[in-house]
This record gives sequence, C-alpha cells and structure tokens, in this order.
Amino acid sequence: MTAAGETAEAGQRRKLYGRSKGKQLRPHQSELVRELLPRLEVAMTELAEPARLFAFAPREVHFEIGFGGGEHLARRAQEAPDIGFIGCEPFVNGVAKLLATIEQARLSNVRVHMGDALELVGALAPGSLQRIYVLYPDPWPKRRQRKRRLVGANSIAAFARALAPGGEVRFATDIDDYAGWTLKRFLESPEFRWKAEVADDWRRPWEGWSATRYEAKARAAGRASVYLTFVRL
Repeated sequence: MTAAGETAEAGQRRKLYGRSKGKQLRPHQSELVRELLPRLEVAMTELAEPARLFAFAPREVHFEIGFGGGEHLARRAQEAPDIGFIGCEPFVNGVAKLLATIEQARLSNVRVHMGDALELVGALAPGSLQRIYVLYPDPWPKRRQRKRRLVGANSIAAFARALAPGGEVRFATDIDDYAGWTLKRFLESPEFRWKAEVADDWRRPWEGWSATRYEAKARAAGRASVYLTFVRL
C-alpha cells in the first residue's frame, strides 16, 4: 500500500501524505540505496521516451504506482523480461526491498522513481505506457481524508494521457468504499471503459496473479479484494 495521495480532485496542488521512512535500513539496504538506486532512478528529464530508459527495446512499458515492498513489480519483471517496468514508491524502506530483489534476481528491466507518481505520469510522453498498476493504495477512509485518495479526476486524466489506446489501468483494493469510489470516477471518464462483463471479472484477480504481502494480510483479516480493469479508449 502506497503512502502517496492526491489533493482535491478539481485542480489543487498535489502533495504526498504519510511517512517516507520507517525502520532503520540494514547496512546492505543502505548500500543499495546509496549505490544501486542512482543507477536505476528515473529522472524527470528522461521521460520524453520512456522506452529508452532501458538497455534493450522493450515490447511494452508498464508502470506501478506505490509498489510497497516491490513483490508484484519484481515478479512481473521476472516473468516478462521483454517488458520495461517503472515503479514509483515514496517510502525508502520499500524501495530498498525492491533494490535487493533486483540485485538478487539480476533484473535489467526495472527502473525506479522515489517520489510523487503523478508528477512522473504527467511528464511521460503521451501514449507511452501500455499498463498502469494501482494496487492497494491508501484508502484514506475518513470523510475528511478522501481528498487525499490517489484516484480522482486529475489522476485519471493523467493516466489517459500516458496510456496508449487499448492500454489498461489495473486497480486492486480490499476496501469496498474505495472500489466504489474508483469505479464511479472511471465510469465518468469518457476516455476509459470498464472491462468487466460478469461478476467474476472483478472478483477474481488477473491471470498469473499471486497475492501481495498486503493482500495476504487483508485476507487473513477476512477482507475480500476487488480487481478492476479499465481500458483506454
């Protein structure tokens, strides 16, 4: 679950909410942040052609917002070495965990941005992504906090701009209210269609899916997940 959030939907300046650092990093994690992260970190000036971030010509470029400990991102990168992955996470401990996996698995198709995901999405070349993952974002459940939710009119417009026609936003949450919130706002967008045709299309995860650490905790607490797929028109 990401610590990032968006301010009010109608054009106010965004900010990040929540912590950026938790437990003290272990010595090797600190070394990875100091030495490996600068080689993988995406600079805003590099985003005119995101496919050129990689040392090979990727078949597609996928982007994950708030990757947590990086379990999903690293797994997808291992399964699809011909796809370039960009992950964004403001929480340094999560970034350190992903860097350790990148080092161990020798992944060459992952780049990282530690900061505001929506600033990065806004800087991407139009139509340069084929998929965006938003998995278990902070629900900000209190009414006064909802303006902080990542999904809103501004972010949906930014996703539409960055995605190529036929590209997808994949959204997962275990919070019913956030699922409804997200569905309503995407259905209001003329640039997306909801892919579901039957109930199992949103009750069942995507093909090849395995639960993230956060999802496992949600299941243990008795909360079911919702999996929403929105296609760029």
